[in-house]
Amino acid sequence: METPSSPQVVEDGAEEDEEELSGGEEADLRSSSGRGSLLTRRGITLRVLLKDGLVEPGDGVLAIHYLGKNFVGDLLTDGKIRWVETGQIFNSPSAWATHCKRLVNPAKKSGCGWASVRYRGQKLVQYKTTWLHKYQPSADMSLVSEEDEDEEEEEGKTAIQADEKNKNTKPGLNDVMVSRRADRERVPVRYCTLGVRDTTSCQLSQPSTDSRNYNQVCVLQDFHCHLTTSEVVGYLGGRWDTNTQLLTVLRAFPCRTRLADREAASAVEEEICQNLFMRGLSLVGWYHSHPRGPALPSLQDIDSQMDHQLRLQGSNNGFQPCLGVICGPYYHGNQGVASTITPFWVVPPPEQRPNDYGIPVAVEVTYVQDNFLTSDVLNEMMLLVDYYKSAPDLVQFNQYWCPETTIMDKIKGSLSCHAPKDQAYSQILEHVYSQLNSMH
Repeated sequence: METPSSPQVVEDGAEEDEEELSGGEEADLRSSSGRGSLLTRRGITLRVLLKDGLVEPGDGVLAIHYLGKNFVGDLLTDGKIRWVETGQIFNSPSAWATHCKRLVNPAKKSGCGWASVRYRGQKLVQYKTTWLHKYQPSADMSLVSEEDEDEEEEEGKTAIQADEKNKNTKPGLNDVMVSRRADRERVPVRYCTLGVRDTTSCQLSQPSTDSRNYNQVCVLQDFHCHLTTSEVVGYLGGRWDTNTQLLTVLRAFPCRTRLADREAASAVEEEICQNLFMRGLSLVGWYHSHPRGPALPSLQDIDSQMDHQLRLQGSNNGFQPCLGVICGPYYHGNQGVASTITPFWVVPPPEQRPNDYGIPVAVEVTYVQDNFLTSDVLNEMMLLVDYYKSAPDLVQFNQYWCPETTIMDKIKGSLSCHAPKDQAYSQILEHVYSQLNSMH
């Protein structure tokens, strides 16, 4: 692999004390007698290991495995690291590790490169220890940072956890189509009160990443969630602009299948993939319903969202958000007849506590009013009506949601919060509602 003509040199990770030293500083740490004097841990750099023959330069000899993502790097003759994916040049293992980990987890503050980066499958911190044993056998082994050792242990736990989670799993849309727990009363609790994993739900923390959602997307997912007393799931298509950091959601794709039906799930996955491709859209998220509960992520939802975020990172390892959306159509704690729709994403747990849950974070959304309802959205609504018309868990639309308000009236009121305000649209929706009424 040729060196780019103008490589970007990244010096991130300087907050750690293992950053590379200049040639002069490195020389100052040795006495004129060479290895007879003590070399501090800051002085044990990749250049030192190269000079003394413990490692050799080469293409693809360095690697990082972090939360299910793999990064490969070249070790250059001057001790710097070139990331194979982009050609970026990094001055130290810490700089490279911090950069890569922040792509997966933007909240990551450091990379602890010597414990995270592997040279030909072995962690660099072990080469540092070998150097000390070989050239300074009387040196205090605490020169190999305790932080490195702690990080090494926790990285191992995280890697094992991620490997077990992804074992025998093929990334795809139907990964979420698994049997979910039966609908039950959900009692939200604050995230900070969680000590260990249990079966409670979580309350969202402060808003974060910005996105944009078109109203007809809300119409379709809200309509889907209203049709059945069981949980439903669907996917979101759109675009991610890396320059503006803006996620635009343009289309919802309801899954017309039971969540536990894996045979039907594969056909649904293929159909949605084709629809995304034909429209030039990318998969940017998913939605599901809490029929009678609050639209807040359960602990199972947090784990599912974390899985999807990792899968949607893409082959270029660049940060791309994955939007999770929860719709609560029949929760009596909602204000008025409108469903509560909650967009969220999950911040990964700290590396030193890999068994913690991720932190659910609310997402700021700007809703853009559509002037009309597209024909394919109306077609999807009719397909949903046809799919659920004979279902045993079909909602009884003529029953009362509350005194003087039937469930049909509630659906109309909820959808009107998102729908275009034109006469043609109202007439089309009335046709859809008439189809619903004929189902009883």
